[in-house]
Amino acid sequence: MESSTQVVVGPARPAYALADPFAVSRPDRGSQVATDFSAAEQRAMRRALELARTPCVPLGPNPRVGCVLLAPDGSEVAEGYHRGAGSPHAEAAALTEAGEAARGTTAVVTLEPCNHTGRTGPCAQALIAAGVVRVVFAQPDPNPVAAGGAAALHAAGVDVAFGLFEHEARILNRAWTFAMEARRPFVTWKFATTLDGRSAAADGTSRWVSSKAARVDTHRLRGLCDVMLVGTNTVEVDNPELTVRDEYDEPLPHQPLRAVMGVRRLDSDRRIFNTCAETIRLETHDPRAALGELYLRDRQHVFLEGGPTLAAAFLNADLVDEVVVYVAPMLLGAGTSAVADLGIGTMAGARHLIINDVTTIGTGADANVRITMHPERNH
Repeated sequence: MESSTQVVVGPARPAYALADPFAVSRPDRGSQVATDFSAAEQRAMRRALELARTPCVPLGPNPRVGCVLLAPDGSEVAEGYHRGAGSPHAEAAALTEAGEAARGTTAVVTLEPCNHTGRTGPCAQALIAAGVVRVVFAQPDPNPVAAGGAAALHAAGVDVAFGLFEHEARILNRAWTFAMEARRPFVTWKFATTLDGRSAAADGTSRWVSSKAARVDTHRLRGLCDVMLVGTNTVEVDNPELTVRDEYDEPLPHQPLRAVMGVRRLDSDRRIFNTCAETIRLETHDPRAALGELYLRDRQHVFLEGGPTLAAAFLNADLVDEVVVYVAPMLLGAGTSAVADLGIGTMAGARHLIINDVTTIGTGADANVRITMHPERNH
């Protein structure tokens, strides 16, 4: 009997939210046949996205994924989510919970089931073996190593549909998605400045331009990244430890990788070389080369915290994807600018940024304004 299964996709959605730098074309996963998803599948996908956001152990290089198994009547049979590298994938966790009840179900997953063997087996084959008859996923897998699950499911006679809440799924794993599609880490440049654009006073002092509340918020953002990057001058002058700490200034159990870019020789007693977190040297002045090395280390989100020279290098290379600035209600009139010379001599050449969010952090004398932006790009 000829199978009538087909891979179908819902309406196209923008690849990124406003906070993301530019859209990347979505990969083809089958015929562009419009489909309606049932109310039960929509509810299940919302639940799967919620599961994927569950706080858990650090994921390392892996995306956040949730899965819900539905019975033919639309009721939930089981659910699961990925808890980190080396642990069962979301589909495997849901199948384990369901046991024999998985046969005949619909699997609703936030990401296309993988089709490769890594630390765990391929989820597409596990779904087939369990007797799942339909798979609905939100986002096609942009990782070429893991992609192909939809085709494998379709070849095995499983109905496959995708595109349900794809936009939301991409936002959930925005840095990972960007890294897989752009083949380099997503770069967030963070800096603190006075109202007149100074990051340090004329004598070089910079503590503290940002308020305590802003610094606590910075640590929260640091914890969302997997690399904190500075230049050798920042290490030499400011001697930062560059760890992630809580509101009581205590280090968190999981620390992102610390990376120092540049060729200057540094003393080993600098705080960034202590044992509180792993540190690597990126002995280059080329931002693209530095990101390439980090990408080979499975790093997807770089938090750029260097000084004005390093910031200018990344901006001039068009390698800044997001800008987070904390503006302090103070004036210096002189001192170090937040970014070094960009080679711009006229207003017509100004670099334009698109504002995504403006939030007041802290209250009273401890207040700063956090502005989140992304560079305007023509691609």
